[in-house]
Amino acid sequence: MTIDEQSHLKKEEENGTNPKINRYWIQRYDLFSRYDEGIQIDEEGWYSVTHEEIAIKHAERCRGKVVIDCFAGVGGNTIQFAKVSSSVIAIDIDPMKVQMAMNNANVYGVANHVDFVVGDFFSLAPSLKGDVSFLSPPWGGPNYCKVESFKMDMLQPRDGYSLFKIVQSITPNIIMYLPKNVDLAQLEELASLSSPPLTLEIEESCIGGKMIAITAYFSRNAA
Repeated sequence: MTIDEQSHLKKEEENGTNPKINRYWIQRYDLFSRYDEGIQIDEEGWYSVTHEEIAIKHAERCRGKVVIDCFAGVGGNTIQFAKVSSSVIAIDIDPMKVQMAMNNANVYGVANHVDFVVGDFFSLAPSLKGDVSFLSPPWGGPNYCKVESFKMDMLQPRDGYSLFKIVQSITPNIIMYLPKNVDLAQLEELASLSSPPLTLEIEESCIGGKMIAITAYFSRNAA
């Protein structure tokens, strides 16, 4: 997305004239409580960024640790990790998303605690070191909720099994943020087929008492 396109999208947001994001616009302060202070979100970010309340809960599990945000997007989780962790490596293949994430981290005053990387996570994985890997890969757009059971092979840009195997080469401590209709049996399979098997904790991620996603916490030892 070019600077002109960003400006045009911002005007559409403010005027409420972009039908693709209207349903998310009313949630802007749930996504970023400091939205009015200069937060930048691209079209994909509106439906893929983690709600701030949930991102804070993810971050609490990573206090004092080195966190790798493997698909950082516009930085919703990165910001909360940076507040409490030892350090954060935030990766995204889209340079404009990384630029937005840097801007948003500056709004929250935590940019100095983050190493932002423009690159392909899969290419970078062999060289990465960290205590926790956070995975919130693309779910395939808003239509994910139309399927009865979301399968691991629906994740993008690679299926969940391949992705999980790659991430395990970095650390066994993995957090996956997934659709609320994800196949829980497949998450259990990811844990049990690991060598050695991993501990799995499944958490319903809720906003206003309504479940909107599932967070899966994998670890070598029970928390």
